[in-house]
Amino acid sequence: MIDLTFVATVLAGGAGAGLRYVVDALVMRGRPDRFPLGIFLVNVTGSFALSLLLGLELQPVWNSVIGVGLLGGYTTFSAVSVETVLLIQRRRRRRALLNAVGTLAATVAAVGLGVLLGLLITVGY
Repeated sequence: MIDLTFVATVLAGGAGAGLRYVVDALVMRGRPDRFPLGIFLVNVTGSFALSLLLGLELQPVWNSVIGVGLLGGYTTFSAVSVETVLLIQRRRRRRALLNAVGTLAATVAAVGLGVLLGLLITVGY
């Protein structure tokens, strides 16, 4: 028997990966050797959305489909790592450091904001 939550999570993961591609392509259009702002925005918005989702305390199936599937496919730490190494190889060390440290700081801040907002919505403030 096929588990529908599994199938929905897999399909949502594909949709999330496609969404990541579109967002990155739109943000980086005409800026191929600049700071990787597209992936940065993907990871910050994805971290915020995931923490908001968890803060809302929805049914576990939604955490799987939206959190693991859609947002798991959307966000990507590996792309941050690759972009950081590429910046180092291009001798753009400051941008590489900003990408690595900035992504970590911004995503942690986004998670904090998402959790707070989720709690406020759940409690009803």
